[in-house]
Amino acid sequence: MWRYYFRNPLRICGLLFCYVFGSIMGRLVYPRYVFKSKHFRSPGGAGWRWVTKFFFTQKILGFNRHVPWPCSPNILVAYPENIVFDIDDLNNFVTVGNYYQAMGKIVIGKGTYIAPNVGIITENHDLYDPDQRAGARDIIIGKKCWIGMNTTVLPGVVLGDHTVVGAGSVVTKKFPDGFCVIAGNPAKVIKILESYEKICG
Repeated sequence: MWRYYFRNPLRICGLLFCYVFGSIMGRLVYPRYVFKSKHFRSPGGAGWRWVTKFFFTQKILGFNRHVPWPCSPNILVAYPENIVFDIDDLNNFVTVGNYYQAMGKIVIGKGTYIAPNVGIITENHDLYDPDQRAGARDIIIGKKCWIGMNTTVLPGVVLGDHTVVGAGSVVTKKFPDGFCVIAGNPAKVIKILESYEKICG
């Protein structure tokens, strides 16, 4: 990686600027736990670029200002205090088109990847009266899951560890056993995956 940057001096300057700016200004506006993420472990880490990039949109322009961690202006996060995730997975909040509607809890397991344009919704409208809410239900996503692009995850869903959700799926029910590929509208199991322990012996 560094060989690539040394061939591009302007990129080196950009990295240094992001590191210095993030180290000074970023630490003034973001909580300390953010900088424990793996994305900040080196001066060239992506975290410093995120802090620099989103400082202006979050803290000056006010896009997702209520979110305490670096967050793209191109996603919508409602009730971030109800979102539980490992800080190493900060990358899930720097993409585009995602909607985290956390009226209930959204728990995202460590090592899970969430693609762009994914909606995770904990509360729907009442079927008989759209002016009313149907009540929030928590969404639990296990470890090492992969949520494909343009997926919608509806209230009450539980995905076990190592669940892969195909792009464009609508997940309406629980798949707590994990180790599977689900896809479709409504999503259903299309492939069972071997457990990591079984593959590695």
